[in-house]
Amino acid sequence: MPRIGRAIARTAVVAGTATAVSGKVSQNQANKQAEKEAAETAGAPAPAATPEVDPVAEIERLGALKDKGLLTDEEFSAAKAKILGI
Repeated sequence: MPRIGRAIARTAVVAGTATAVSGKVSQNQANKQAEKEAAETAGAPAPAATPEVDPVAEIERLGALKDKGLLTDEEFSAAKAKILGI
């Protein structure tokens, strides 16, 4: 019976060590990921403000492109609907 007790104890030690190592590896990976995300966020420039586009002027511009034959009726209609939010 003493051999069984030692085997159980050894298994418990091995399992405990494996759990501790696994937890430490997971923690290190999480720390590295957090550092990487922090570095990316800190180095990223603020998004530029999009300039206000006058919808009427944009539709007139698209109309001129359509009149020149550079846009089809379908393309013009789709772009106009997008500008108007339809």
